[in-house]
Amino acid sequence: MSQNTPPLPASALDQLFRTARTHNELKGEVSDETLRELYDLAKWGPTSANMSPLRLVFVKSAEAKAKLAPALDEGNHAKTMAAPVTAIVAHDLAFYEKLPYLFPHTDARGWFEGKPEADLTTIALRNGSLQGAYVLMAARALGLDTGPMSGFNNALVDETFFAGTKIKSNFLINLGHGDTAKLFPRSPRLSFDEAARIL
Repeated sequence: MSQNTPPLPASALDQLFRTARTHNELKGEVSDETLRELYDLAKWGPTSANMSPLRLVFVKSAEAKAKLAPALDEGNHAKTMAAPVTAIVAHDLAFYEKLPYLFPHTDARGWFEGKPEADLTTIALRNGSLQGAYVLMAARALGLDTGPMSGFNNALVDETFFAGTKIKSNFLINLGHGDTAKLFPRSPRLSFDEAARIL
């Protein structure tokens, strides 16, 4: 960030952080154009060597929802089926294949190709999770409410949506428009002194 870049106004910080909430009930419409805009914002967040392992499937059609439904835990089924869109946030263990394009300054592909799958999983999961958080914040920035969750059968999702690839699911995000009147009171957060130190 440039030294001359001003901080965002309080209203923007509220929308992104302070008053934004996780919603269990999401309705309304989310256009394909909004989903493309969401990705086009989230993709700019930093990752190691610009590896960008995030892969997304936006589950929107009735057909796609029917494929996702069997993988959902009982407690997540109804709200996910009712949400306008569910994003499957995943990461590609073969992310290094894109590095000649994404990081052309050097042979970054050689840093990762041939590594054990356990090492690639750690790297891709870490950076893909970062990108999943960028997706959440981009959604909020565009005026969408979000419902991130685990509580599903990852293996079944991978078999259904990513068969024949090295892409692995991480978590889900329901997207749409929520009703703040239906939210529980907000849970507390740790204070700075409980969670952080300045050395």
